[in-house]
Amino acid sequence: MATNKNPAQPPAVGFRIRAIRKEHGLTLEELSLKCGVSKSMLSQIETESVNPTIATVWKIASGLGIEFRALLEGKEEPSGAIHLSRRKDATILDLADGKVHLIVLSPLDMVDDLEMYLLQMDSEAVLESRAHHPGTEEYLTILDGELEVTAGEHTELLGPEDYIIYAADVPHVIRAGGSGPVKAHLTVRFTQDRGRR
Repeated sequence: MATNKNPAQPPAVGFRIRAIRKEHGLTLEELSLKCGVSKSMLSQIETESVNPTIATVWKIASGLGIEFRALLEGKEEPSGAIHLSRRKDATILDLADGKVHLIVLSPLDMVDDLEMYLLQMDSEAVLESRAHHPGTEEYLTILDGELEVTAGEHTELLGPEDYIIYAADVPHVIRAGGSGPVKAHLTVRFTQDRGRR
């Protein structure tokens, strides 16, 4: 039986860590304080004397301020990568008999914190919502057209470039004016403990 003479080797992550650390002007002790990995362990990792766990590499990447994947692939990138959503790939929710369209803008991994939409409504269309979790708020910016927003017992009329924040833990209604279609940006912000309810 033939044997593989070139077995897959783990990435030389230690050498990358050392190179990036030096580029950032950090000593082993300074990096140790930033990432919570001991100075002696960092030294062994940088010289490829030990094979670190994924958890350890993740800590080091965080201490260096780079993405975990970038460290493994040897491509240093700043933390906070760009997330691009193309209009052609967006999820669209059609509501109110097709008179209201919610184009989903926010990534799925943000669902426990906030939701962002591009709201499009036909003339005189109505979007009614039940109360969300306690503490939930909605932020609405009018781009085109006119809207009437009712949250609980409060009602406000809005025109182009008007901005409103209102409680969404009570029944709330958005009504489009009769002068034409409406376009707005809608953000729903949930309480921090929503995901644990």
